[in-house]
Amino acid sequence: MKQYTIERLKKENMIVFEAIMGSHAYGTNLPTSDTNIRGIFIQPLDEILGFGKVDQVADEKNDIIYYEIGRFLDLLKSNNPNILEILNTPADCIRINDEEIMNIIFSHKDDFLTKKCRWSFGGYAVEQIKKARGLNKKMNWEENEMVRKTVLDFCYVLENGGSKPIKEWLNRALYVIGRITQKDFGLAAIDHGHDLYAMYLAPQDHAANWGIVSNEETANDVQLTSIPKNINVEGYLYFNKDAYSSHCKKFKEYQEWLNNRNETRVNMAKAHGKAYDGKNMNHCVRLLNVANEIAEGKGLNVRRSPEEIKKLIAIRKGEYEYEDILAEAESLIEKMDKTFEESSLPNSVDIDMVNNLLISIRKQWYNLS
Repeated sequence: MKQYTIERLKKENMIVFEAIMGSHAYGTNLPTSDTNIRGIFIQPLDEILGFGKVDQVADEKNDIIYYEIGRFLDLLKSNNPNILEILNTPADCIRINDEEIMNIIFSHKDDFLTKKCRWSFGGYAVEQIKKARGLNKKMNWEENEMVRKTVLDFCYVLENGGSKPIKEWLNRALYVIGRITQKDFGLAAIDHGHDLYAMYLAPQDHAANWGIVSNEETANDVQLTSIPKNINVEGYLYFNKDAYSSHCKKFKEYQEWLNNRNETRVNMAKAHGKAYDGKNMNHCVRLLNVANEIAEGKGLNVRRSPEEIKKLIAIRKGEYEYEDILAEAESLIEKMDKTFEESSLPNSVDIDMVNNLLISIRKQWYNLS
């Protein structure tokens, strides 16, 4: 069986629809915007009937995706926002359109709008808000020069009814005792004292395995030492293990974000100085506006109005305050919930209708009676 590639789809004329989607279709594209291509293809009959069925074909970055007609209609059933947008593509974004096939679907495009759009469009918008808040947090981490801390940064010596960071305590002890590092101390656990340890100063000829931690850069916990008899306690140390674990988790999350972030979008956010991802936030507002229009019976309008386009681009460029955008989004969500509740839209897509559409399209494409 031949492998499915974009080149094969084109060469063997399987594509029945192709369009430029994303910001170009919304009208919010900037000079730096990617060009996202979405399309629909129909497989040869023998591969549909055999074991050659595929759902979609895409490039490595998923900038270009073609859906097999069966998969496309299946996603339409669930009111998938990206798929519904393809069905409502602005005319100037369409590059390929087999009208004989596609008109079978286009004539039913409003039948795919249901109350499920509250969750497919609105739910996605809520996720965008979460992403925006998350990016805001991570960018602030970066501004504060998020660095990996060690176990010793979370260790404190108890004294005079309070506590002092171990590193600060050691610096003071250096002047009192003369020779001192964390390696000159041993720890013994204290019964019923959670993460609390007695500290002992090592003898002059102590073995190499003494120390609050085995290796200051790599240790993930304090270490216990076999303490000889007749050695006095020098103090008591508390290791805030929960705070250390939280720091490690946050640092790992930040490093993953650094590795996976979209540099263009992050640099744009830094440039406008608002520490939020403008692209995510303009998606959020746009999706909520689209959802409200669907609930009001106005259909799905992919291309936004000139006034909204101007505002969405301003959001993307950081011309709005972060909290103001969130407040507007929350207001749109409240309106959306109420409008969908009162809407006369059906609760779900008619499955028999979708099934009949698929049968009609395949019969026409394969010249079956």
